[in-house]
Amino acid sequence: MADPVRALRDAQPVPFWLDDPARPPAASALVGDVRCDLLVVGGGYSGLWTALIAKERDPSLDVVLVEAQETGWAASGRNGGFCEASLTHGLANGYQRWPGELATLERLGAANLRAMEETVRRRGIDCAWERTGSLVVATEPYQLDGLHEFAGLAARYGERPDFLDREAVRAEIDSPTFLGALWDREGVAMLNPARLAWGLKRACLEEGVRIFEHTRATGLTASPRGITVRTPYGRVGARRVALATNVFPSLLRRHRPYTVPVYDYALMTEPLSEAQLASVGWKHRQGFSDSANHFHYVRLSADNRILFGGYDVVHRFRDGVRAERDQRPETFATLARHFFTTFPQLEGLRFSHAWGGAIDTCTRFSAFFDLSHNGRVAHAAGFTGLGVGATRFGAEVMLDLLAGARTERTALEMVRRKPLPFPPEPARSIGIGLTQWALGRADADSGRRNLWLRTLDRFGLGFDS
Repeated sequence: MADPVRALRDAQPVPFWLDDPARPPAASALVGDVRCDLLVVGGGYSGLWTALIAKERDPSLDVVLVEAQETGWAASGRNGGFCEASLTHGLANGYQRWPGELATLERLGAANLRAMEETVRRRGIDCAWERTGSLVVATEPYQLDGLHEFAGLAARYGERPDFLDREAVRAEIDSPTFLGALWDREGVAMLNPARLAWGLKRACLEEGVRIFEHTRATGLTASPRGITVRTPYGRVGARRVALATNVFPSLLRRHRPYTVPVYDYALMTEPLSEAQLASVGWKHRQGFSDSANHFHYVRLSADNRILFGGYDVVHRFRDGVRAERDQRPETFATLARHFFTTFPQLEGLRFSHAWGGAIDTCTRFSAFFDLSHNGRVAHAAGFTGLGVGATRFGAEVMLDLLAGARTERTALEMVRRKPLPFPPEPARSIGIGLTQWALGRADADSGRRNLWLRTLDRFGLGFDS
């Protein structure tokens, strides 16, 4: 086989989804002072859903949204486009943390995914929504036991993922590395993530939300009249504020120890020819991921390109979120080699795009919430790589909290309790580095978790993307 890295020679260093002529023009920046009933800070999925649902609940509400760059430019426009029903970063993680309310969380997650699908259809959002489901694939013999164990857990909660043996999974997606898989047919949709964000932006504007882009929120103060958020050229006075900045530092310092930024990377191929696609199969167009700790996520785009991402999860000491981290050639080279190991029949295919972006991870891998300033400021973050679907649920939670409403959502332990914070530096980076090393060792040792990982498991701590 030719050197797989040569397939990267023409790859554009930009996110494929954002490299789209359908990208809408940016809204103007805020200049001067405005007032509103609800201010949403952040123009990714979390903020867009919050603004839209607020207007759908009460059309008379005056809602303003401010975004530091452009709508959907960060994680919402860079992810793989897997929209999962799970609110808990998967069933197993939910079972470990909230076994007593997991049935409720699963039901709410399924309802949330249906509501997203209904919004996409009702609003005419052209985001290539496909309810194909996804596969979790075993590429090592020991992982087959894990698939069977997960299938048993899923059955306890009324789910019936299909187990596929080696021949069956290769009949779906033909890779010599596949030994078996579980197919969740109902709980995952595939979509174009940037177009979802842009469609939500359009829906917000149609409902009367005032959106200001290139408007960074720089500070927050409270007074008897409400909350004031400062921006470079003005201020927003609001009765209520929803903070939806996720991986970026919260305006409230009390939130910052709960998340750390980690960088995730992906490649996109050029479109497959009919013969190339036939060599892989993939007639049902499912997404898939493998079962390793350092896993890959893979899917087809609407024009039959293959997105191949994941594996490396990169955290740097006190480095925050920086644009230069969006490119990492050593990770792209690794992904290219892994791609052609997975699909050797596609030798000669080239990559058109290579990009990365920051994810907000927390120690329990799923969203947490806060309410401050006498119930006038709500916050949600920590979606840890599964925010395409869960951010809509998080928007509902923030709006419930700001309304002072006692709902099924706000009664959840997941909503009422926060994860353990990360320790301060340098302990934070040392711990994350040790965890990454231990996870890699477990992948190389048939999944055996060493003392460090078992200790983290005991205390409900972890690090993921």
